[in-house]
Amino acid sequence: MKHLRNHKRMIWSCIAGLLTGGLLLGLWTLWTLRYRYRDSIYADPESVPAKPVAVVFGAGYWPNGVLSNILVDRVEMAVRLYETGRVEKLLFSGDNRVVEYNEPAKMLEYALSRGVPREAIVLDYAGRRTYDTCYRARDIFQVREVILVTQRYHLPRALLTCRSLGVDAIGIKADRLSYIRIFWYWVREIPALWQAWFDVNIRHPLPVLGEPLPIFP
Repeated sequence: MKHLRNHKRMIWSCIAGLLTGGLLLGLWTLWTLRYRYRDSIYADPESVPAKPVAVVFGAGYWPNGVLSNILVDRVEMAVRLYETGRVEKLLFSGDNRVVEYNEPAKMLEYALSRGVPREAIVLDYAGRRTYDTCYRARDIFQVREVILVTQRYHLPRALLTCRSLGVDAIGIKADRLSYIRIFWYWVREIPALWQAWFDVNIRHPLPVLGEPLPIFP
């Protein structure tokens, strides 16, 4: 009987521990997504502090070459930052792991059509995910102060990642439109945020690297 009571006590202790851990994880996630970086996220290019470089995260485009609304909004915000003199260079970072798919090239094409000079744009063809973009911005392009350009739902993870990797980053929201799947984007950010924390604190994966290409030699 005593053994049975001890067994039950152990089970309840495990359940209580799991519930407490889940509650703490949930609170940390909510705090990070909604509150932690609110003083570092801007909405207006006129009010954001000037930095040398804007890091613009890639996103998808359609098979016919048309940019998704999310990607259009990111590049548009980057253009506004450049036009208002808040940044000197735009670093377009996206996926180009296959020849047929090239996010940075599409971003470049759009920015050029909006009047940004080619010499103000730098392309990162190996920004396959947020961690890779931040890591390569630091080690390949050797930037230390940046404005991150992406949507509000993505900014907490981007800020967490870049700052954990030693990049002094602030963010600007690129939400010019409402997005059909915005609820699911927020839901998707929950496990993505956990993965980001795991990467910068425990796993430390290496992205595609190469010779340094400093934006400001």
